[in-house]
Amino acid sequence: MTNNPEYKLSPAGLSDLNPLRAIEKACFPLDAWPLLELLSVLILPNLVKIKAEVGEKMVGFVGGDARRFEGVGWITTLGVLPQYQRMGIATALLDQCEQQMGMSVVKLTVRRSNISAQTLYYTRGYQQIDVWKGYYEGGEDGLVLQKKL
Repeated sequence: MTNNPEYKLSPAGLSDLNPLRAIEKACFPLDAWPLLELLSVLILPNLVKIKAEVGEKMVGFVGGDARRFEGVGWITTLGVLPQYQRMGIATALLDQCEQQMGMSVVKLTVRRSNISAQTLYYTRGYQQIDVWKGYYEGGEDGLVLQKKL
């Protein structure tokens, strides 16, 4: 594997359900979304759903929910298979999702212990605005981050 594989970003759909399940399980062993939520993110209209592929293999995914009535976009999930991390794929997915949501404020939550994800978000201009106590499985706090575009 090269340090910078060629990847492409494209809309995700229902046919991506099994690869998305694999990404969720690999990236979030305690918090992988249940099947119903994965189906929802892939089929509900007005949600941003972008996949990253290396060759024909789906290696990353980002979901976004532009809540226009609140004036806020939420990054609902962002994951890249471990063997493809630190290659710019998560950054590209995040940037594309922010752009497609078209909101002036974007928020997300991240586990307090997930330092690598926090590093990505802070370098992309996010700032911590809140802590949701016990938000994640196992009682770990969720840090709420926000970026003004």
